[in-house]
Amino acid sequence: MLIKKWEDIPEHMKNDSVRDYYDILKKKQYSLLFKRLFDIVFSLLLMVLLLPFLLVIALAIKLDSKGPVLFHQERITQYEKTFNILKFRTMIDEHSLSENKVTVKNDIRITKVGKILRRYRLDEFPQLLNVFKGEMTFVGTRPEVLKYVSEYSDEMMATLLLPAGITSETSLDFKDEENLLMDSEHVDEDYLKKILPLKMTENLESLREYSFSKDMKVFFRSFIIVFFKNSK
Repeated sequence: MLIKKWEDIPEHMKNDSVRDYYDILKKKQYSLLFKRLFDIVFSLLLMVLLLPFLLVIALAIKLDSKGPVLFHQERITQYEKTFNILKFRTMIDEHSLSENKVTVKNDIRITKVGKILRRYRLDEFPQLLNVFKGEMTFVGTRPEVLKYVSEYSDEMMATLLLPAGITSETSLDFKDEENLLMDSEHVDEDYLKKILPLKMTENLESLREYSFSKDMKVFFRSFIIVFFKNSK
């Protein structure tokens, strides 16, 4: 089961707001079981089928710029556990030109191949391994760095009742987030105060209305938007 007993949840997450969401999800154990089975089977299937394509991407990254093929960063997932999220590297492998945790459009650190990977979200394919291991799920709240999670309100902590996701209704609605922050002089601060609260409002609403069937709708909607609308 994906939901622990209330007494086994981290103390920092135990508050009245989280309890409301916990009680909702606790009644949906069968949906959550299907969710995990889907994650395991489909992530494994995709890794096997896409292996040649992933090798081509890896080669393109190596030929385009110096540095490792994969980028990893510590993020927060279910029950405040830390994990290393995996992505294909899309930026120069140099000391960061900025301390921002959020990337903006036209960021000079992004490589030529990286621009293509980011446009179609191909850089996120390595997260299939995160999904298979149970660190992530296909549909769920996008994982944040500890810096932002430490600023969560009591209610926001409810999003950590389930594993972090690759996509969600919120990530689709905010797919142009980089554009919103492009002219910001204080990217991290503006993200934390302006963007994150809006995203979390949607994430929490999705949590209240969670069902496996809605997960599937978001999953296929994500595929259509990324691979068809972005190609126009």
